[in-house]
Amino acid sequence: MAEFALIDRLRQRAGSRPDVALGIGDDAALIEPPKGQQVVLAVDTLVEGVHFAKGVPASAIGWKALAVNLSDLAAMGAEPAVALLALTLPTDDTAFVDEFATGFSALADTHRVALVGGDTTRGPLAASVTVMGYVPKGKALTRAGAEAGDDLWVTGTLGDAAGALALWKSGIPMLRTGVLRERLDRPAPRLGAGLALRGLATACIDVSDGFLADLGHILAMSGVGADVEADALPLSPALLDAFPDTTARRALQLSGGDDYELCFTAPAKKREAVQAALDAVATPATRVGRITEGASLRLFDADGLPLALPPRRGYVHFIEGGA
Repeated sequence: MAEFALIDRLRQRAGSRPDVALGIGDDAALIEPPKGQQVVLAVDTLVEGVHFAKGVPASAIGWKALAVNLSDLAAMGAEPAVALLALTLPTDDTAFVDEFATGFSALADTHRVALVGGDTTRGPLAASVTVMGYVPKGKALTRAGAEAGDDLWVTGTLGDAAGALALWKSGIPMLRTGVLRERLDRPAPRLGAGLALRGLATACIDVSDGFLADLGHILAMSGVGADVEADALPLSPALLDAFPDTTARRALQLSGGDDYELCFTAPAKKREAVQAALDAVATPATRVGRITEGASLRLFDADGLPLALPPRRGYVHFIEGGA
């Protein structure tokens, strides 16, 4: 099938918004940002064998390709608006494109995201998505701004997606990983939480490469350290059931990637306000430590005894293998 026919199949699922003056069909899209808003941009690429395993349903790839980008907007406290899609395919597989579009549009429609352009090309299977959103001027959440004495929080639960990947690599079929696989294949970007944290959080990041790795970015950008309570890390019943060994489970929570939860800091005096704001958007969150002076990252157990930091703090691109 010709390239433009494939693009037309995607255009049929594009969605619309009043701020899109011109969408798919021209050399570029025209967007009219609302007055007083700053434009927020993010891009991510998913590659077969690195970010998803061969044989993963196309609908899951379409969902996740958008979700990982929306998670970046959530971490900035931004409201999503439009997306661009660059899809690389080994063959002109219309069934794959239709299924991919089903997953992509399901998430896009949920968050009123319009697909306004992109590209298709032949090559190893990969999907690259660029998203654009808005945030009121001066209200964006960033990785800088955490201060000593702040609470350290994380939404949802940690380690589920990494747990699914670990089970699959150990020889357990993906179909048997249940809830954990759903977290790996179809992460839910915490957009409501990101909006709720405006004016409350001092710094924020989404957990994509691993909790410790991504927390490290906040610490580096803010010039602070952190004390983390390992036993306070939020845990799902599914992960506990699949990994009863504390050491193995804790490693997934600390260093596993693909959670797409939000890790953020906020002043201790705003603790109740943070909890109320997240309750209002039905987002569970847990305090897992505090920000400290200096640049050290320390780990403690429930009794306050120090724990050794794992040698691997998260996924490292160009070094580690993929799915």
